[in-house]
Amino acid sequence: MNLDNLARVDLNLLVILQILIEEQSVTRAANRLHLSQSSLSKSLNRLREALGDPLFIRSAHGLKPTAHTLYLSKKLPPLLQQIHQLTQAPQFVPTSSERHFSFAMVESAYDTLIPYFIGPLLNQAPKLKLESYIWTEKSMQAIQQGQIDFGISGRDLHPKSNLQIQQLPEGIAHQTLFTDHQICLVRKNHPILNLVQSGQWDLNQYLNMQHVQVRCEGNEWWMLDYHLADLGLRRKLSTTVSDFYGAASVCAHTDLIFTLPSSFACHAKKLYPLVELPLPLTFASMAYVLLWHTSNSEEPGHLWIKDTICKSISKIRQPDDLNLT
Repeated sequence: MNLDNLARVDLNLLVILQILIEEQSVTRAANRLHLSQSSLSKSLNRLREALGDPLFIRSAHGLKPTAHTLYLSKKLPPLLQQIHQLTQAPQFVPTSSERHFSFAMVESAYDTLIPYFIGPLLNQAPKLKLESYIWTEKSMQAIQQGQIDFGISGRDLHPKSNLQIQQLPEGIAHQTLFTDHQICLVRKNHPILNLVQSGQWDLNQYLNMQHVQVRCEGNEWWMLDYHLADLGLRRKLSTTVSDFYGAASVCAHTDLIFTLPSSFACHAKKLYPLVELPLPLTFASMAYVLLWHTSNSEEPGHLWIKDTICKSISKIRQPDDLNLT
C-alpha cells in the first residue's frame, strides 16, 4: 500500500461516488448530500480525474455507470462500512462478542476465584473464548508485552517485600480482589496436635517442625521466610514442590507442616484429612490482585471483564473473611 498516494485522495469523494451509484442522478444525489448541483459536478470531475475513468455517461434516463463503476459498486459498500466502523467509538457488546481473552493465574486462584467469575462472564457473553495459563515468573512480562490480557497473582502487604502492590512494573495496573492471611495445615493425628490441645503451640514448636513449601515464581523462600530471617530465625524447609495440591498431598502423608493462604486451606481439607492450625506469629496479610496493562484500562471489552470479575468476587469474599465452606 502506498500511503503517500492514498493521502492525496479525498475519501469524501468515495461517499459521493456511492451516492451517485445509488441515485444515478446528479440532482437526486445533490439533494441527498445537501450540496448544489454545481458542487457535486465538480466533485464528480475530481473523481474522474483521480480514478482515470469517466465513471458515468449521461443518458435519457440519467447517469449510466461505466464498467469500472459497476466494478466499484461491489467494492465500495463494504469498504465504506469498514471506514464507518473505524470512526466509531470502541464498543463491546457481551451478548454477541466472540473475542478472546487470556489470563495467567496463580494456581490457588483456580479454586479460590475462577469458579466465582467464570459463570458470570460466560452467562452474559456466551461466545467469548477464555484461555488461562498458570502464573510464572514470566507472566508479568507477558502482560506488559500484550501477550496476556489479565493476571491474577498474590502480592505481599509486608513493607519489606519485593512483591508489594506498590512495586508493580511500569505499565501494570491492578485491582485488589481480596486480602488473605497465612495458616498452617498438618495431617490428621499428627503428633503436634497433642501439644496444640495442651496449649503448647507456639513459634518454637513451629520452627522445630519440618516444612513443605510451594515454590513461588521460581523462589523457594516466601516473604514469611525473609521476615523470619530479619528476626534471626529460619524454617526447616525439607521439601519444596511446584504447586499447592502437591504440597497438600505431601502434608497429608507425612509429618511435614504446610503454611499457606487460608483461602486455599478449605479446598485442601476437602481432598485430604488435614487439620488447620493458626500461624503462631504475627505476620502481614497478602492480597490477591487482578493485573492488566494500563493501555487497556479504558478499552470496553477489558473494562467489562474487569468489572464483572471484581463484582463477582466482591459478592462472595470479604477481606480476611474467606471461609466459603
